[in-house]
Amino acid sequence: MVQSKTYKLSFLLLLVLLLVFFLGNISLGSVAIPFDEVVRSLFHLSPEKASWAYIIQDYRLPKALTAVMVGAGLSVCGLLMQTLFRNPLAGPFVLGLSSGASLGVALLIMGATAVGGVLTTWLLSPWSLVIASGIGSFIVLLGVLAVSIRIKDTMAILIIGLMFGSFTAAFVGVLAYFSPAEQLQQYIFWTFGSLGNNTWEGLLILAICFMVGILLSIASIKPLNALLLGENYAKSQGLHLQKSRIIIILATCILAGSITAFAGPIAFIGLAVPHITRQIFTTSNHKVLIPAVLLFGAILMLLCDSIAQLPFSDYTLPINAITSLIGAPVVIWLLVRKRKLLF
Repeated sequence: MVQSKTYKLSFLLLLVLLLVFFLGNISLGSVAIPFDEVVRSLFHLSPEKASWAYIIQDYRLPKALTAVMVGAGLSVCGLLMQTLFRNPLAGPFVLGLSSGASLGVALLIMGATAVGGVLTTWLLSPWSLVIASGIGSFIVLLGVLAVSIRIKDTMAILIIGLMFGSFTAAFVGVLAYFSPAEQLQQYIFWTFGSLGNNTWEGLLILAICFMVGILLSIASIKPLNALLLGENYAKSQGLHLQKSRIIIILATCILAGSITAFAGPIAFIGLAVPHITRQIFTTSNHKVLIPAVLLFGAILMLLCDSIAQLPFSDYTLPINAITSLIGAPVVIWLLVRKRKLLF
């Protein structure tokens, strides 16, 4: 009973922090906008300057919502993969999804010069990178699902996913070697990750994928808790291992694939947040962990984005650099203090 009250207070605190960081993220930027004008704009009341309404509603608000879904989605992916493979180093991209997305974007950017014509024109479309990344992730998804249906060994699936990643990374390396400097630079900028390129239409698609992935994750809570005690125990509880494994992998693929398509390959969040959450909540129950990592991931991503955009400056740092610089020392400190990983 006491523990239940503690969890409720913790979740209430996380919700308050999420609201604070969300409003703070929208308030900060290269253009200084008073906080009361930000609130007015969020409620569709006309601010003092029309340009402020445009900046908030068409740029900062979509970017903040993207940050929430990216942080929450990747954190859940990391939790699912670490539990499924019982590996503390597993993250959302161990199945090769990020590499598949990278290959799709690399073929578009660095292969467009060789093909030319219509493809080069299509490259200028704002949706081109999203479509190419999505196709690359989807192809790898089909490969992973096909393997998971035929192979019952979980570790074999992990190894095959890593091999998918190695193969696509090698292909990207060959393309990069023969590409002009301009195309290579464009591809490198994409690998830095970005939260600010999403439109309201793209945000709607990302939100649908996000909700589907989260619902599949919630439906997997009992299988995930059973898998913590080993596959033999899970079988003894009547769990259909292959079906549960496919649902968990599908949830991860939908979340990680859609996030990579719209925001690029965001590093570290999916690996670190589940560890931070376990250390703070000291539980392995996924009924608690899934909502907790959702909130922690969203808060951490908003914090990283607020720092990356260098408030009141025209410069924006790569989001991947900030996530690693902030998160890595925190996780190292937590693990050294606790001296073990909770699984």
